[in-house]
Amino acid sequence: MNLDRIIAVRNDKTVYHDGDRCVKMFNDNYAKHDIINEARNMTLLEETGLKVPAFISVERINGKWSIVSEFVSGKTLTQLMEEELDKREEYMSLFVDLQLSVLGKKGKLLNRMEDQIARNIDESNLPATTRLYLVSLMEEMPNSDRQICHGDFNPSNIIMSEDGEPYIIDWSHAAVGNARTDMAVTYLMFWMRGKIDLASIYMEMLTLKAGISKAEIERWLPVVAASLYSKCSEEEREFLLSWINDIHRS
Repeated sequence: MNLDRIIAVRNDKTVYHDGDRCVKMFNDNYAKHDIINEARNMTLLEETGLKVPAFISVERINGKWSIVSEFVSGKTLTQLMEEELDKREEYMSLFVDLQLSVLGKKGKLLNRMEDQIARNIDESNLPATTRLYLVSLMEEMPNSDRQICHGDFNPSNIIMSEDGEPYIIDWSHAAVGNARTDMAVTYLMFWMRGKIDLASIYMEMLTLKAGISKAEIERWLPVVAASLYSKCSEEEREFLLSWINDIHRS
């Protein structure tokens, strides 16, 4: 196995390109059950008919737990949006269509998004009263859609293959729940990366294509901001607090 070519480096993992395979190697502090759950998600998503890299194996490589999957050669939508500014809206339209195609699928065996959010909020160091209020706010909102939510749907997780097919990657946070949860996460992700103009374009296209109001998505923003809080940098946490504390946005 040749692990010389690094595709991406994160705080808790490194992704390598090895011939026709992609190797995601996790650091020692990464929970083994989360690795197994991500692999399980990949196999379940393959069965939906969505374009996802084929799962190959979970194994120990160089002493570290790793997920091996099909390597998809191409550029991410983030790269394409940055390289071809005149086509940003065209790429955003494709991005929204892809998200709606995911949300249009029903999941039976995936975890529940509400459970994941409640656990993330509970593990944050937010004040107890804030945590309790946000979980109760989530429980008051509709959760009956049971739609597949990606959990981290952003343009860097879309690879346009060399033959023009879009592949959706990184299913570690996949779950089933209310589609507006996933939409709110994506909207916040644009803001967190300073892409406020893209956030506006995304929201405008999304509400038009999905036939829903902006307010329906905004109701979820404090909840998903709290869910993301414990997994972000200090700078990002300051930003998220502005959404968590301003409950009137919901």
